[in-house]
Amino acid sequence: MEFRHLGRSGMLVSEISYGNWITHGSQVEEEAAKACVRAALDVGITTFDTADTYAGTRAEEVLGRALHGERREGLEILTKVFWPTGPGPNDRGLSRKHIMESINGSLRRLQTDYVDLYQAHRFDHATPLEETMEAFADIVHSGKAHYIGVSEWNASQIRQGHALARELKIPLVSNQPQYSMLWRVIEAEVVPASEELGIGQIVFSPLGQGVLTGKYQPGQPPPAGSRATDESGGATFIARFMTDQTLSTVQRLKPLADQAGLSMAQLAVAWVLQNPNVSSAIIGATRPEQVHDNVKASGVQLDSGLLKAIDEVLDPIVERDPGKTVSPARRP
Repeated sequence: MEFRHLGRSGMLVSEISYGNWITHGSQVEEEAAKACVRAALDVGITTFDTADTYAGTRAEEVLGRALHGERREGLEILTKVFWPTGPGPNDRGLSRKHIMESINGSLRRLQTDYVDLYQAHRFDHATPLEETMEAFADIVHSGKAHYIGVSEWNASQIRQGHALARELKIPLVSNQPQYSMLWRVIEAEVVPASEELGIGQIVFSPLGQGVLTGKYQPGQPPPAGSRATDESGGATFIARFMTDQTLSTVQRLKPLADQAGLSMAQLAVAWVLQNPNVSSAIIGATRPEQVHDNVKASGVQLDSGLLKAIDEVLDPIVERDPGKTVSPARRP
């Protein structure tokens, strides 16, 4: 496993991290989830990403139990706050009240005294940014989080948040956006702003919700047990990629992956890691063998000819519009 600095901070993260969005507490049983976490640890992954809202807070609990007994100093545990964690009007957003209550809940569920990175899961238009950042500052200064990050903030929001973080003397070091061969909306504005400010990307869905593995065939039903059949939420997120045009185009990557000696999943993960602003790529798994396959992308260098060939294949279906980086206009 290779390691990279998280932005310009001194903290190193495994360049492939393990995330439990959709899977833990919902799509897979706990023993299977624990097996995937054990596989991640066995292959050298030290960075684990979750969020208070995943599976109605159960995902944090599963991860906490799976990591129990591991040397805490050897792990980087990341979680997030914004989406609803309860029925009340204050059980969501980035108000001081919700942030302070949510960090305590996350620490309890994760069975830890602190998280290495606490992330704003979206931008909250209903809360003054100063209130949000001051709450984060109190969390950092109290030792409950070492670093602060954001997720799916646009370039302007990142700049505003970073300026306040500097005033408050707290390290805002990361952004967690969706990024893959198919979804490149951060490249035009978010990445340049982040490079300027010393912010690294911890990207999710490098496999395009699984589409870039090649397992979904045009004109055929999705494989049983795959994300596209997951009625608890996975099918909704992958739907935009499940067109015959996209699936047919993705199949044309198979010869390129073969040429590079990689599986299609390894090619997809390695591709996002070619971006020097990417600190880590989050993988998820429902089976340990998926972890073992994906992690082989660590340290892989793709030559310029292969990168050009990938662009030529995918260009008609790639989404590049920076305007696609959006947070809800109102709290959910």
